[in-house]
Amino acid sequence: MSEQPTIAEQAVIGAILIDPELIKECSLQEEHFYESQHKIIFQAMLTLEQNDTPPDLVAVVTVLSESLEQIGGVAYLSDLMNAVATTSNFKYYEELTLEHFRKRAAIKLTEQFYNEANDETISSLITDLQQLQELTMKKQHRTKNEILIDVVNTMHDPTDEMLGRPSGIMDLDKMTGGWQKQDLIIIAARPSVGKTAFALHMGAVNCRKGGVTIFFSLEMADKQLAIRLISAEGKIDGMKWKNPTRLFSAADYRQAVNAIGAIEKWDVEIIDNPSIKVTEIRSKLGEMKRRYPNRDLLVIIDYLQLIQSPNKRGENRQQEVSDISRSLKAIARELDVPIIALSQLSRKVETRQVKRPMMSDIRESGSIEQDADIIAFLYRDDYYDNETEQQNKIEIIVAKQRNGPVGTVEALFEKEYGRFLNLAKSRANEEKNEMEDGEWERFGN
Repeated sequence: MSEQPTIAEQAVIGAILIDPELIKECSLQEEHFYESQHKIIFQAMLTLEQNDTPPDLVAVVTVLSESLEQIGGVAYLSDLMNAVATTSNFKYYEELTLEHFRKRAAIKLTEQFYNEANDETISSLITDLQQLQELTMKKQHRTKNEILIDVVNTMHDPTDEMLGRPSGIMDLDKMTGGWQKQDLIIIAARPSVGKTAFALHMGAVNCRKGGVTIFFSLEMADKQLAIRLISAEGKIDGMKWKNPTRLFSAADYRQAVNAIGAIEKWDVEIIDNPSIKVTEIRSKLGEMKRRYPNRDLLVIIDYLQLIQSPNKRGENRQQEVSDISRSLKAIARELDVPIIALSQLSRKVETRQVKRPMMSDIRESGSIEQDADIIAFLYRDDYYDNETEQQNKIEIIVAKQRNGPVGTVEALFEKEYGRFLNLAKSRANEEKNEMEDGEWERFGN
């Protein structure tokens, strides 16, 4: 064993013996130490601190009276104190001790993997290594002045553009300011209301605005998603794809070719994996961040309840989904990207007279309500009532927004194309057309 971890551990214990108050700032635990005598000494210090007794030399010797020989006696404790020139480097030695612990734990995990290597243990190894890193690596916190300077710079930022990635629905973007980095956004609806179409719409808008869209598809094959993108971009009736050679018109072929040409220029990645795990999502997004280092990423997952739990420990599915949602929020923060996760709603919506969804309708919700920064529901009257006057109109109900207002915005949904249109813009066009028709009639008269 190298002397380096031993020296770091000695410095940590020696500094606490000199300044017992340091134990209150220390985040180490007994298992982080390598040397057995250091484990014993540090555990004694923790016991003293829990009993509101400063862990100085006298107190530690008293607690360890029956095991002094095992740790090297009073002389060893005195040597630890004498070896520390200053306690000002305490945090450095604490970090060094954690670093050596991480290395030992990582080596142990990889050795276990080597002996039991298979597809299942690959995922477990990735999860365990990431958890090890998360638990033992401290985030460097900015000072108060650094944070305030960042706020002041934001106040004087001259840009007129949205801070977040656009949804393509103007009223929704006004409400949210766009999809913000580090946010977890849940878009929920009953099956066939238009979740995937809305997700593809947002992904396409992001690409047109110069962003990169990463679409994790757990429900639909990548070819089907590509066809949907082409239908929306080229205004092609989705039903015609069942037999293009018979049903496509010359205009459809032309529009499809043009749409394919446009989409080919987009930076969009479709990951088709029906059994993907959170660890694999994290790994793929890390790869995408490296591939597009200075680009704005929008991450879409279709859909949350289909993500596989990394470890099957006999937990119920609600707990597993809760763990997944927490992990997605952590990934959004760590990688500084907005993550949009689609979600199913439970069938109890159908049993109510009023069908508009609410928070409790989210399937296997668990902590989803707590983890999400924004929760929005999609609702269509014509989904339940074919005779409604609200044909092709979709409501986007923002039920939760951590840093903004809640409310409902409306858009037009052209189901045959899978296209979403701004309702305000559509009304403006109608008024314009009516005016032009009136001018033409007046001119004709």
